[in-house]
Amino acid sequence: MHVTYDEILRVWQEADRLPQIEDAWLWDHLLPLAGPADGPVHEGWTLLTALAAQTERLRLGLLVSSNRHRHHAMLGKITSTLDVVSRGRLVVGLGAGGTHQPAGAGGIPRESPAIAEYAAYGLTLVPPAEGLGRLAESIEIPKLMWTRDRFDFDGRYYTLTGTRNEPKPVQRPGPPLLIGGWGTRMPRLVAEHADAWNIPGPPHNTVEFVAERNRVLDRHCAEIGRDPREIQRSVQLIVSYDAPASSRDLVRRLAVTGMEHIVLSLRAPYPPGAARWLVDEITTAVP
Repeated sequence: MHVTYDEILRVWQEADRLPQIEDAWLWDHLLPLAGPADGPVHEGWTLLTALAAQTERLRLGLLVSSNRHRHHAMLGKITSTLDVVSRGRLVVGLGAGGTHQPAGAGGIPRESPAIAEYAAYGLTLVPPAEGLGRLAESIEIPKLMWTRDRFDFDGRYYTLTGTRNEPKPVQRPGPPLLIGGWGTRMPRLVAEHADAWNIPGPPHNTVEFVAERNRVLDRHCAEIGRDPREIQRSVQLIVSYDAPASSRDLVRRLAVTGMEHIVLSLRAPYPPGAARWLVDEITTAVP
């Protein structure tokens, strides 16, 4: 938010030349969540496709695509196309999207600017249990589109008839699936379906909370007989330009909790050499 396309492209292309940075991410919001309400925000999948066509090495995706924004067969088509455009570099990040609930219960708080975002674009909020059920079906649909020549789908929330999808993704059987979220019900879905799991770290959640959620995911994996090491543990945190030492300390503490994939979020405006600054001040400075 509050950043131009050219600024984003500059940072991504710089990061693409730095092997210490393995991947790059966008978000999936339609209005700013902070700052001036009339500031610019680019649509996530459109922007991701443009950046995929102008980079060569970085793995890429959205943290995460809202399940309330697009029909799920359409998302299957989008992800298939983007994996072709990126020549097999896509990671598909999915989340439940907007839900309504009492304040503090795990979805969008009632005072959140995301409420206005959903209203502005005619999107509906659903209860958390329904949001999770819809997400479970939405995970199945792209996977079928990536692997089947033709199929029907008759779920509780979605129905498809005679669905075809060509071309298939470059990655087989399809791009890795990352699920984002930290609510009470989410770890079970992650254990059952995900290749990777992402959770916001400080300042949104404490290091101790991240560690607790990580242990919950391990327990769900044990219950269904899945090796927990199959799921990459991912956390995102906002980096401080003014106090990189504090950011390095957070990275170290999160790594101790079992987080093996650290997403370093930069606030706009991006300084010159932003990606190189991340490498010098954060990634190579953390033992």
